[in-house]
Amino acid sequence: MEEKILKIINNVRENNQLAPLLKLDESDDLRNDIGLNSFDLAELTVCIEDEFDIDIFENGLVNTVGEIYKKLAE
Repeated sequence: MEEKILKIINNVRENNQLAPLLKLDESDDLRNDIGLNSFDLAELTVCIEDEFDIDIFENGLVNTVGEIYKKLAE
């Protein structure tokens, strides 16, 4: 799961000409540490939902990588 999330995040970052990340930490903030904006978060949501069939923003905002992992583990 973690490798798939890294790949999805890197695909979103690539669309913004941002360098790929080598790894993710659970404490990484999606906006401040990873550099995603509102449009990127929408794209991220769609990609994660396509891959895992889960809407990570269904019950509110998700701010960190760890929160994504937690939602996917539920």
